[in-house]
Amino acid sequence: MIEEKFLEVLPENFRHEKYFLIKNKLNDFKKLSQLSDSELNNIQKLDALCSLNNLKKIRAIANFKSNLSITPYESYLLLHCGIGSIKSLSNSNPYDLKERIGRLERSLRTKTQTNITLSTLKELIKKANQICKSI
Repeated sequence: MIEEKFLEVLPENFRHEKYFLIKNKLNDFKKLSQLSDSELNNIQKLDALCSLNNLKKIRAIANFKSNLSITPYESYLLLHCGIGSIKSLSNSNPYDLKERIGRLERSLRTKTQTNITLSTLKELIKKANQICKSI
């Protein structure tokens, strides 16, 4: 995925944050993944339409993309299933996570745009464990 397109794939509810980040040339997922909480607070103060919660979600999605090399769709799916960081992913059970994804799909009555299988989840958790051990 081209880096400039990273923010464009996010849902419409991120429109204010996307606009601000693109306008201020913060559309590189590597830069976004390294933003601190104080920098997110400053962004929120500069543009009151930017939600701190959404900014943190964008940072988490960028962090997943940067460290685990997964798509923003897969990252967003992990966020909806309660996984907001590499550490929480490393502590997850792949079977439980697959069940949560299935429950989410059933409640939305739709199939997600990702192809996350049990083996994919096991690999992601394994990568997350390696990242956490190296920190």
